[in-house]
Amino acid sequence: MPNHIITLTPTVTPVAADLVVTSSDPAVAAARLAGDKIQVVGITEGTTTICVNSADGYAFSDSCLVEVYTERGDVNCDGFVNISDVTVLIDALLSSDIAYSVENSDCNNDGNVTISDVTALIDALLGGATLPGKDSEIITVNGLSFKMMKVKGGTFLMGATDGQGDQAYDDEYPVHEVTLSSYSIGETEVTQALWQAVMYSNPSGLTGNLSRPVETVSWNDCQTFIAKLNQMTGKSFRLPTEAEWEFAARGGNLSHDYMYAGSNNLDEVAWVISNIPSQQPNTEGYGTQPVAQKAPNELGLYDMSGNVYEWCSDWFDAYPAEAQINPTGPGDDEGCHYRVNRGGS
Repeated sequence: MPNHIITLTPTVTPVAADLVVTSSDPAVAAARLAGDKIQVVGITEGTTTICVNSADGYAFSDSCLVEVYTERGDVNCDGFVNISDVTVLIDALLSSDIAYSVENSDCNNDGNVTISDVTALIDALLGGATLPGKDSEIITVNGLSFKMMKVKGGTFLMGATDGQGDQAYDDEYPVHEVTLSSYSIGETEVTQALWQAVMYSNPSGLTGNLSRPVETVSWNDCQTFIAKLNQMTGKSFRLPTEAEWEFAARGGNLSHDYMYAGSNNLDEVAWVISNIPSQQPNTEGYGTQPVAQKAPNELGLYDMSGNVYEWCSDWFDAYPAEAQINPTGPGDDEGCHYRVNRGGS
């Protein structure tokens, strides 16, 4: 992955002085003046926090989150999608060596890099087609596939905002500003089929359909599941933080500020005790329901309201009043006793 150059707008007018970069990314180590802008050199694909000062300590730019990414079709990761990417992709296919970003090379988003991706890229360059965005990724484990949905980072008000009306609990105050980097989250709750594919067992009390969400699992059970899933896929899955969960449930940057996840009408988006079709224990209609049967929210996520409660990574504690960036909740040494679960059931 080659280095990229990003441009920051400083909080004050820059002067001719040496610039000092402080960053969470060790590769970001240089900055230069470009007119009334500051260019930061060395950042690669991903998200980082950057602060630029002059050598005498006078701040040019407040600390800020910066996200740099390359587009699908930018096979050589130079920041542009053009005919050179076609050449690189063909060369890589002929040598059976995809030495560049596989995600960028998968131009038709089918999970494979083949000659059909060359065709899709050429069609896009000729103006006859549009390459799919990086809004989802299909993961397959033991022959079972599931989808991770991209949530673009942003800033939102977390807690009992006006949109929730009287549906909020007392512990959802105070409302506070949260800024998140981009991340991905599962399109649906973890199903019994996926749990079984990873763990070779099904602990659920309500069975009969493997498309139901897995339940009767503790937070620690989930950590074991995640560790095995990571080992099987080579990925780095984890539980979402509570802030990530809420931002995704609200629809991220596409939010319409609904009361529930995707609608103001609970029946449209959620299975709850008032609308399940049967009350006979351990039968198809009782309790939990197969995932993705109701309407999704603005990000294409299902069952963020209703069906089963969903674990988050955080310890449970009171919300802070101050603004936060990528909060992870209190530490395990702060006297907390419970983990957060969200979503309703």
